[in-house]
Amino acid sequence: MATMESLIGLVNRIQMACTVLGDHGGEGMSLWEALPTVAVVGGQSCGKSSVLESIVGRDFLPRGSGIVTRRPLVLQLHKIERGTEYAEFLHAPRKKFTDFAAALRKEIEDETERLTRKSKAISNRPIHLCIYSPNVVNLTLIDLPGLTKVAVEGQPDSIVEDIEMMVRSYVDKPNCIILAISPANQDIATSDAIKLAREVDPSGDRTFGVVTKLDLMDAGTNCLDVLEGRSYKLQHPWVGIVNRSQADINKNVDMMAARRKEQEYFESSPDYGHLAHKMGSVYLAKLLSRHLESVIRQKIPSIVALINRNIDEINAELDRIGRPIGVDGGAQLYTILEMCRAFDRVFKEHLDGGRAGGDRIYGVFDHQLPAALKKLPLERHLSTSNVRKVVSEADGYQPHLIAPEQGYRRLIDGSLGYFKGPAEASVDAVHFILKELVRKSMAETVELKRFPSLQAEIAAASNEALENFRDESRKTVSRLVEMESTYLTAEFFRKIHAESDNNPRDIHNNKHSTTSHPNADRYNDHHFRKIGSNVSAYIGMVCDTLKNTIPKAVVYCQVREARRSLLNLFYAQIGRKEKEQLGRMLDEDPMLMEKKETLSKRLHLYKSARDEIDSVSWK
Repeated sequence: MATMESLIGLVNRIQMACTVLGDHGGEGMSLWEALPTVAVVGGQSCGKSSVLESIVGRDFLPRGSGIVTRRPLVLQLHKIERGTEYAEFLHAPRKKFTDFAAALRKEIEDETERLTRKSKAISNRPIHLCIYSPNVVNLTLIDLPGLTKVAVEGQPDSIVEDIEMMVRSYVDKPNCIILAISPANQDIATSDAIKLAREVDPSGDRTFGVVTKLDLMDAGTNCLDVLEGRSYKLQHPWVGIVNRSQADINKNVDMMAARRKEQEYFESSPDYGHLAHKMGSVYLAKLLSRHLESVIRQKIPSIVALINRNIDEINAELDRIGRPIGVDGGAQLYTILEMCRAFDRVFKEHLDGGRAGGDRIYGVFDHQLPAALKKLPLERHLSTSNVRKVVSEADGYQPHLIAPEQGYRRLIDGSLGYFKGPAEASVDAVHFILKELVRKSMAETVELKRFPSLQAEIAAASNEALENFRDESRKTVSRLVEMESTYLTAEFFRKIHAESDNNPRDIHNNKHSTTSHPNADRYNDHHFRKIGSNVSAYIGMVCDTLKNTIPKAVVYCQVREARRSLLNLFYAQIGRKEKEQLGRMLDEDPMLMEKKETLSKRLHLYKSARDEIDSVSWK
């Protein structure tokens, strides 16, 4: 099962790849928009920046009057066990920032102005910031510009509407978790964040409410009606936050000390003491991290479906407009074939053990497949209650005469049906390893580095061939399971029956069950347990068989075929291109070439994202 760190890290990596390729929402159902996110929403001066800084445990956000946040800030928090905390920007990946209060803050301001200039306008292109610290939890937040009602001097008249449209573009998405921040000294009914959240998430399923500035409320008043969900009910608990005072900010009070002071406030408060364990920025960060991990886990199937759909659409478009090709001519064809042979040689070395990689396939058969088989819910399926239910239903209106033949068959069919999952998972795991070996072999084939277009062609053909091998392997392992279900080994049950007839304990139990209960059904709990035991023994025999035959089928259909015919599809394609005199296609329209390049990049993004998800699914 994937861990919280691997799932949140998975989304982080895909999110950054999307940003690099210009996919950050706004154009249909993009991959970016399909990824679960936590969007931080609030009006100006609601304490939004203070909440984020408290979660991080550092001063790092720009401060000032008016609209300070003018670009979305994708804040990815990575927990490290030890070492110096530091930050990195996606736009400056080789530069580490350890000075949070000055250098990091200035870089956010400078990067904002690179797009918005001095106009104080806003931009929807996000800034990606990664913070590595022992004082954070694994979490990703998107800080959005504060909602405002009036434009200040130097801002365009449309700024109010522009900000609301930008914020809505995030929170409208069904995969967006809304962190709605409201100050305690303001009526919750007038909160900009809650008003917007109510419109886009009327059920409150996606909204987490945060109340700040609890310590600034008038004497004799409190915020219990909000925090306990009476003023405005959400599906998730409200969390109260006590921000640092302006005096603390001016004095550069240590953030860790501020966290302790916040917790002491709640613990000693006569109003909020009973809620102290569910209040504060530390609790909020952990709550969001757990929930984000849960949402990601739920959404992975729909994300994979979107990725596969986009891959199919892009491949269809590339097939229609044509893919990049090499030059024509005998000498060029000879060079291409030489490159193919060099790549094929490296790939075989990986498979045969000359280089690292092929041994991982053995790991699938020796560790992952047996572990998956052990986890099958066979005990539940063959429990006494389920055996009784299946046998009874199989009899219909006529009870069985001698042995519950149909009941046995249904129990066995139901048990064998569970084996398809591990069998197909083994196919997919080997498929992922082979794809990874193709990528490694491509990178390690020095001769190919001079020909990026040829690299792409060989990789595409190899992966297409691997897809075909996987499809054939899936069919084969499914047939293995289906064959076990189609024809049962009768001799196994005859042997068990003979042993049972000669077993004194079984004879005694049978006599005891009938003499003690003359009106009881011939098959009582003891017999149902015996039926379950017999089926379990048979399934164990089949399991041992499949544990050996599934690897044979996978190696035969995938590994063997990859070793002997990985490039056959590519050679066939080269033959067709030569006949069609593809040399004349080199002079392509620049706009068409740019379109092909864009489509190829997006295809790479989606395939990389799918591989990332595949790599996490076995962890």
